[in-house]
Amino acid sequence: MPAEKTVSNKNILFNASVIVAALGYFVDIYDLVLFSIVRIPSLRDLGITSQAALLEDGVMLLNMQMLGMLVGGVAWGILGDKRGRLSVLFGSIFLYSVANILNGFVTTIPMYAFLRFVAGLGLAGELGAGITLVSEVLPKEKRGYGTMIVATIGISGAILAGFVGESFGWRTAYFIGGGLGFLLLFLRIGVYESGMFEHVKSTAHVTRGNFLSLFSNGKRFRKYLKCILVGVPIWYVVGILITFSPEFGVELGMEETVSAAKAVSFCYLGLVVGDFLSGFLSQRFKSRRMIVLVFLLLTGAFVAFYLLSRNLSLDSFYILCVALGLASGYWAVFVTIAAEQFGTNIRATVTTTVPNFVRGAVVPLTLTFEALKDSWGIVPTAMALGALCLSIAVASILTLEETYSKDLNFLEPI
Repeated sequence: MPAEKTVSNKNILFNASVIVAALGYFVDIYDLVLFSIVRIPSLRDLGITSQAALLEDGVMLLNMQMLGMLVGGVAWGILGDKRGRLSVLFGSIFLYSVANILNGFVTTIPMYAFLRFVAGLGLAGELGAGITLVSEVLPKEKRGYGTMIVATIGISGAILAGFVGESFGWRTAYFIGGGLGFLLLFLRIGVYESGMFEHVKSTAHVTRGNFLSLFSNGKRFRKYLKCILVGVPIWYVVGILITFSPEFGVELGMEETVSAAKAVSFCYLGLVVGDFLSGFLSQRFKSRRMIVLVFLLLTGAFVAFYLLSRNLSLDSFYILCVALGLASGYWAVFVTIAAEQFGTNIRATVTTTVPNFVRGAVVPLTLTFEALKDSWGIVPTAMALGALCLSIAVASILTLEETYSKDLNFLEPI
């Protein structure tokens, strides 16, 4: 395959692909975490009042969103390798923007559940397509900075979601998310398709977007599975510890009520810093694996502190949420590792499905949490799940190939 034309180093921060991918992820994250923020007020407005029902329906709606992301991750990933990175990038933005606006009109729980599923379908495509595009158009020595920018700007969308969720009604918050998505679609001018993909597309007899090929070869499947498992602790923190922080606050003996919106906002503030640091350090030390390992160990330390603390003040609890976010803020490096592990002909499939399977891991995690919390207790159940996620992630990152500065101009033999 001929050498790929890439963006010059001096223009990396101003490249249209990086900017649009970052803003798309910003809106993606806004919608992704918005439900966690407006879960309680929206369900109460729909007539759900008991604490048990709020938790039960909240888990169900979160799982519907994540189920949509699992289905959408596969569909968008295949389309990204068959039709192109840009078609997925903008198609996914359009779908989750429409779903966001319709979410503002829901009047029943079944309608809410269906639209969270549709939103999940849309949310599944943007990150993978954006990271794949950025990874393929930037110089190999600098692409870590590009994905760092995408993740850092993108994850800050959660901070806006927290502000909007606290300052406006939940319906208005959904309308704002949809409007931001449609506004972004007008900024797509000047974004061009990856030259690597265009070359592969024009090459005869190259199989593209074969999702099943990830399972037909043992070595390839193990590599794919490890990429997924490395990221699961991030969504264990967000999907369990932060989403259900009001319930943990009660269990940990706090006298003041924890705001889910503030917990999410503070956690994502930490994630913004963590993603910037992990991306920068992976470039500075020229190692993805070492940096992810360090952040996993930090995550384990702060998870233990969170679950073993008692009678914290509200301010101390929110500071701990920031620390949890910072420690688990290796999302940019994790997704970049997935993109760098596989060839151009299935790269979008991998880079889109891996983060969505990680997000989808919230489904078995929350179901297990729900099934065991009454008999084991909320804290012991969360501790067991955290230990399992973190130990598997550490084993996975230690056995994956180092991909810093790897040439991505290659095909996966299928």
